[in-house]
Amino acid sequence: MAHAPADVPALLAPLDPEQRAVAEAVRGPVCVVAGAGTGKTRAITHRVAHAVAVGATAEEHVLAVTFTARAAGEMRERLRRLGTPRVVARTFHAAALRQLQHFWPAVVGGPPPALLEHKAAVVAEAASRLGIRPDRAVVRDLSAELEWAKVSLLTPASYASAAQRLGRGEVAGQEPAVVARVLEAYEDAKTARGVIDFEDVLLLTVAMLRERDDVARQVRSRYRWFTVDEYQDVSAAQQRLLEAWVGERDDVCVVGDPNQTIYTFAGADASLLDGFARAHPGTTTVHLVRNYRSRPEVVALGNGVLGATSGVRLRAVRAGAEPGGTAPIPTAPTFTEYDDDVAEAAGVAERVAAAVAAGVPRQEVAVLVRTNGQLEVLEEALGERGIPYVVRGGERFFGRREVREAVLLLRGAAKADEPRPVADTAEGSATRDEDPALVRVVTDVLSSAGWSPDPPSGRGQVRDRWESLAALVDHARRLAAERPEAGLPDLVADLENRAAQQHAPALDGVTLATMHAAKGLEWDVVLLPGLSEGLVPVSMAATPAAVEEERRLLYVGVTRAREVAHLSWARARTPGGRGNRRPSRFLDGVRPRTAAEQAHPGRSRTHAGDGGRSGRTRRAARPALCKGCGGPLVTAAQRTAGRCPDCPPRYDAAVYEALRAWRTRTAEEAGVPAYVVFTDATLEALAERRPHEVAELVGVPGVGSVKLDRYGADVVKVVAGAG
Repeated sequence: MAHAPADVPALLAPLDPEQRAVAEAVRGPVCVVAGAGTGKTRAITHRVAHAVAVGATAEEHVLAVTFTARAAGEMRERLRRLGTPRVVARTFHAAALRQLQHFWPAVVGGPPPALLEHKAAVVAEAASRLGIRPDRAVVRDLSAELEWAKVSLLTPASYASAAQRLGRGEVAGQEPAVVARVLEAYEDAKTARGVIDFEDVLLLTVAMLRERDDVARQVRSRYRWFTVDEYQDVSAAQQRLLEAWVGERDDVCVVGDPNQTIYTFAGADASLLDGFARAHPGTTTVHLVRNYRSRPEVVALGNGVLGATSGVRLRAVRAGAEPGGTAPIPTAPTFTEYDDDVAEAAGVAERVAAAVAAGVPRQEVAVLVRTNGQLEVLEEALGERGIPYVVRGGERFFGRREVREAVLLLRGAAKADEPRPVADTAEGSATRDEDPALVRVVTDVLSSAGWSPDPPSGRGQVRDRWESLAALVDHARRLAAERPEAGLPDLVADLENRAAQQHAPALDGVTLATMHAAKGLEWDVVLLPGLSEGLVPVSMAATPAAVEEERRLLYVGVTRAREVAHLSWARARTPGGRGNRRPSRFLDGVRPRTAAEQAHPGRSRTHAGDGGRSGRTRRAARPALCKGCGGPLVTAAQRTAGRCPDCPPRYDAAVYEALRAWRTRTAEEAGVPAYVVFTDATLEALAERRPHEVAELVGVPGVGSVKLDRYGADVVKVVAGAG
């Protein structure tokens, strides 16, 4: 039921002045620039409810678009509480899929094609057709590139030139022209199977709306008032779809934060947010800058990470730590340097344990890293201390196979005429004496699906499956605590409602995730390890724009914290390794100065090899110059190869190909991506130098002492054989 006009003052009362300005702008184009933790969801849901209350639109004419199913579920729940339950809130893909499935029989005829939820097998088939060995890393990289191409509105014919123009370079060791052929083979393979992928859902819906005026009229008569969240992450394909939905109307509100633009590599076009007001004359623009999520110490840290790169700075609203107070956890950010990654992981586990001991719930602690590869050592460290954890990925909880199977088992047990017998509490049982009856029944049902009370010692799929089932058991325990009378049918009904809302139950464990996967989430305590050059920013960030996106990614990580953030880095990768790492440049000016920096105030950065612990000054680095034309070398790959892109390589092609073939075999035997052995740029440098003995590899960029010992003799043999 919509709000009556008399409810309008009460509806607007909880909003601050900027949020109220958003809520009151119910006509025409609106652009909301909303910083992290500034209450954007509150502002836009109250705007919807206010528009309905004053008659600017009807509930059934509103389409609110979000980027994740979880965010859509949260928005629907808030709108329901505000008295507007008929508002439609969906992701771009979900809204497009519904329209495609509804109109397909009339527009095309017959049932719509099946949706390809996982494209790995089809990408592998396409790669194999072109003679590319489709190992897991190759398929992953090619899949990501194909998705980027399609949401960027590129075709097999236009991909290669666009990729070269944008400097995307090789993908999985393949030149853009080859990737274009993979894209074409992938489309052919999909057609042969009679399936479409998620990107096709957007493209086909756009085509349908553009080519069929009758369909466009029906859709535009249904949806007349639009809100788009996370607009900085919209791709060209999504923007094209939004334009097809809106038509000639201008009642569209976009909400985004330029400081949280972290998906341009996946096709997001941040210029759409920056240029919205220019593209829509008469736009009402409102900036939300009051941060309600984090303590001032965290807000200041986030602003410091952005530095002078951002014109929008957050203002803290919450109170800071009181001098001499007795807060359960410290609120000042910490900065810690460790000798190596193993020591850092142990230190992270120690901080997690201390936070939990101080009363912070485990599910309110998160460890966020730049890459998935950093998680393994952290998993080991937490496991050794017996700290439960869950690795958060991109897959939807209720879409996991083990979850679907478990819910089916629970539903079957709930519908059974006779209640399932509860397992006894003998040693080895999956239940505990103190568990409520509901939990004991659930654990008994799920024991047939492989549930056990203790987590497996291994990682990977076995651990993922256990975490999924553990989340269901924990949810049953919480439901039993909240509603002691609840039975199995109540639990199943609750899970089905959560599945519809994509509101996954939480496992009682510490969250491990990448900073990308943490977008849109928040915790009391956030730990950010691995903040060294080469990881943050990642070494693949070869352009100034890419480096700034890495800066924004760290900002996103920091601003996930409500109470405190702990930042750290390690000087070496392995114990006893060469300690030549230095803290991320993004921490300059925000971390405390080391003793060495205080002793040498004129030095802007610490020595690359001592992390600021010694008093040695760092010599000014000479600029790297191209061996061909003498011009500056910008990227790490250029510096490794010793030449710029305009200068042709001077290595023997046969030697280079022989080294690539050897690298492929070596990587497969070790079970690692090829670049872990040597990057393409290092292979070029080796092919150019053509070493006749191991000693000649010393000084080749990318060949350190470990790789010299591990691969040196093999490289010499390969070069000799190719000569």
